[in-house]
Amino acid sequence: MRSGVALQPAYDPETFGDIVQKSEEWGLDELWLTDSSLHSRYSYSYLTIAALRTTRMTLGTAVTNPVTRHPALGAVAMSTIDEISKGRAIYGIGAGDRPLEALGYKPARLALLEDSIEAARRLWTGESVTWKARGFELDDAHMRFPPERPDIPVYISASGPKTLELAGRVADGVILLAGLHPDGLKYALEHIDRGVDMAGRSARPQISVFAYGQISDDEEAALASARTIAAWFPQTAPMYCELAGLSPELIEKVRALYAGGEFQEAEEAAKLLPDEFVYRMALAGGEKAVREHIDTLEGLGIDSMTVFPIGGTVESRFATIEAYADIVSRP
Repeated sequence: MRSGVALQPAYDPETFGDIVQKSEEWGLDELWLTDSSLHSRYSYSYLTIAALRTTRMTLGTAVTNPVTRHPALGAVAMSTIDEISKGRAIYGIGAGDRPLEALGYKPARLALLEDSIEAARRLWTGESVTWKARGFELDDAHMRFPPERPDIPVYISASGPKTLELAGRVADGVILLAGLHPDGLKYALEHIDRGVDMAGRSARPQISVFAYGQISDDEEAALASARTIAAWFPQTAPMYCELAGLSPELIEKVRALYAGGEFQEAEEAAKLLPDEFVYRMALAGGEKAVREHIDTLEGLGIDSMTVFPIGGTVESRFATIEAYADIVSRP
């Protein structure tokens, strides 16, 4: 199973470059970078830093959306990163999340998401595209520089059943946001496989499960760091909460308190969640907890586990990445 790290462009450029360079030196395979409008720095600029500070890791957005960036410009942006990185880019795209609200937008409909992916793929091949798509138009649109690759992998970020099925139908990979407990992951994989069957594909797309939290022998600190992302699930993907044993009443209480646009702003709502639920949805603990999650993912045929360090200090997040890299480097 491959290993990855996901980051927000929340660090200064030099610190970010150091984290990325170290992550590759420690043996991690994938870097994913969030694209959350006003919540952090510009993701494509930071992917450029990453491309220049690494030589081996794949570099992806986690994720961009077709609402704040025209699908053709998203295709150009990712093709540029692919050229700078010499063919290591992955186009991670999704419907968008609550950060869009600050700009007066709502998440993309699935039709727009699907057509955005088709547009990117057609433009990457050098085609001149005239198309009235669902949510945007192209008029003799074509890229005036040669793409590094015409087949940049496209990963869809997915939690809900319809998006999971779309990913199964059309994506090269899935960024899976479903927690870390077996029941939720099986639910997600069933919907991805349903999409695979709909399209008559011969194989499931690559699956990268995102594991948010902190790796630390200080279990109390790790639990505190992981608690806010656990609150994201009742607000955004409540079906996984029920599968993990959370009552409908508690799900509604958390939803009512979760006023923030990102998981860091869900502190009050997170206080309501039982510890056992946090452990099921996020990383919170030392090596034993990490290995249990790895065993679960490998048993389900997951292709990659991506650690997203949250909470604490810059140093503690850096330590989480190093700890994960050390764990996966050993049998």
